[in-house]
Amino acid sequence: MVKVLFVCTGNICRSPTAHGVFRALVEREGLSGRVAVDSAGTHAYHVGEPPDRRSAEAARRRGVEIKDLRARQVALSDFRDFDLLLAMDRGHFQTLQANCPDGLGPRLAMFLSFAPHLNLLDVPDPYYGGPDGFEKVLDMIEAGSAGLLAHIRGTML
Repeated sequence: MVKVLFVCTGNICRSPTAHGVFRALVEREGLSGRVAVDSAGTHAYHVGEPPDRRSAEAARRRGVEIKDLRARQVALSDFRDFDLLLAMDRGHFQTLQANCPDGLGPRLAMFLSFAPHLNLLDVPDPYYGGPDGFEKVLDMIEAGSAGLLAHIRGTML
């Protein structure tokens, strides 16, 4: 079983969107029994809360349900329990690096490194912007998810 953790700041916008999009892709490809998906935040700002309403609505318009998810903070055990911990931006990556136990650094990556054709590393935070920001984030996450699944199929399954 390959286990993937998506990480953003509060686990209410970017990482739950990635969680939901990638989970739906894994299910559609018949890999639910071989790939597990979760998400978490670098901070405990929203622990226990559902995803931001705007994120949930944007995802639903694309056929992805994320209302069942609840925010949580990254735990020390996540570094051992997950094969890939994927940061949504460089700040999240730095926080993960700073908290990562020795020897587990290779499990950390930038999520958009799996979509090199975008020429981006950071998924921007749509929280303080308008509705189009959530759509742009979804476009990036869909591209990253396709590349991530191809990577997992090619190297981990």
